[in-house]
Amino acid sequence: MLQPSKQWKHFAAMLLIGDGVMALISPRWDAEAWAVGPAWWKKSMRWFRDSPGLTRMVAVAQIAGGICWALSSESTEPEIGSDEKPRADELHAA
Repeated sequence: MLQPSKQWKHFAAMLLIGDGVMALISPRWDAEAWAVGPAWWKKSMRWFRDSPGLTRMVAVAQIAGGICWALSSESTEPEIGSDEKPRADELHAA
């Protein structure tokens, strides 16, 4: 089982990848979906809404970043079930 901090990292990577895919498919809709909050944020989201090509480029970077982030911890995480003790018959077989 993943440690809570690694679970959050995995969840955040899924969000990055998923939102990136949505922005790649429908950049205007995705920018509108994020256009809530302070005025400066809404203004920047309108700018992305009106620049679908740029939004798609950011989306590709977002997807790549999410994938790289998720895979960067793969080599440092234990295999599933690695914290289990070997069975008695496995100890005698060696």
